[in-house]
Amino acid sequence: MRRRAGVIAAACLVLTACAAPAVAAEEPVDAPAATRIAREGAGGSKGLKTAIFAGGCFWGVEGVFSHVRGVRRAVSGYHGGTAASARYDVVSSGLTDHAEAVKITYDPALVRYDELLRIFFSVVADPTLRNRQGPDVGPQYRSAIVPTSAEQAAVAKAYLAQLGKSGLWQRPIVTAIEPYKAFYPAESYHQDFMAKNPTHAYIRRWDAPKLAALKAMFPQHYRASFLRDAS
Repeated sequence: MRRRAGVIAAACLVLTACAAPAVAAEEPVDAPAATRIAREGAGGSKGLKTAIFAGGCFWGVEGVFSHVRGVRRAVSGYHGGTAASARYDVVSSGLTDHAEAVKITYDPALVRYDELLRIFFSVVADPTLRNRQGPDVGPQYRSAIVPTSAEQAAVAKAYLAQLGKSGLWQRPIVTAIEPYKAFYPAESYHQDFMAKNPTHAYIRRWDAPKLAALKAMFPQHYRASFLRDAS
């Protein structure tokens, strides 16, 4: 029964969220390097760090960061709402406070937080779209940055201000910096979705181009092997 339930749930993905109507995909943007560099090792604060990004359907967000050198783990999940509503069928209604998000664990000695922000806005999310990304519409698909430390918050605030002055986008930037709340991992069939389903129509149209852009634009950060979730 457990296997059958998983198959049914996976099949329902085609009919619910992360479904691709016939609209054009966004082009990658060469976001500038941050002028405010993250100093996450300052003051003796060493070791791995965590960060949370929301940028539309979590399949692509998780898929891109899983190919970034220095990222040790990437988990798709829900952020912003309650534990009771942290379920895919409920979040997909758009009636919760959750956003589909990805929590990453990374080594700041290999990739800094400001570099993760640059990758995010270059190849993952369009910061001018409110409550949507690509073909997916609703508050659960909002773009948001969720700092997990004061240093991350300062870097994120400075970088959004820098992007706003860059002139790269014709529309105003609406990506928000949201306070950290509990992060709830998504169902197992969502984890490593891009790696497990490379021929899925949504992945091929919307997320594979993001990964190709990461490889082309950030070769120093690109890792060919896919980092699978070890949970």
